[in-house]
Amino acid sequence: MSTKEKIVLEYPLKATSLDVIWTAISTPSGLEHWFADKVIDNGKNITFIWGKDDSRDAMIATFRQGVFIRFKWLDIDDKKEYFEFRINYNELTLEYILIITDFAEHDDLGDTESLWNSQVETLCRENGL
Repeated sequence: MSTKEKIVLEYPLKATSLDVIWTAISTPSGLEHWFADKVIDNGKNITFIWGKDDSRDAMIATFRQGVFIRFKWLDIDDKKEYFEFRINYNELTLEYILIITDFAEHDDLGDTESLWNSQVETLCRENGL
């Protein structure tokens, strides 16, 4: 059994409002603009759909309004594995930082980072960040 490695990526955002970022990372309509083609909220469980045939279910493991939201894929048995979107505010640079935590196989770390870079580029473009 191979263990996945934690990956933490930071993205400075040109946002003037925390609400814009929070909506983009924590609501189905916000996530549909950059993360998945369709997002269905079933209470605590969320279905992410890409294209016609690719979907995955996750649960919201924990969140703090305006700070972070952590998802756990339902098809992953490792209790320590999750993906998280966290917002920090840098008082020196006066900018918001989106911190994404995810897990990937060692051989897939570069691909995972590239995928997140692409996704966040779409997030920024779609939300004027």
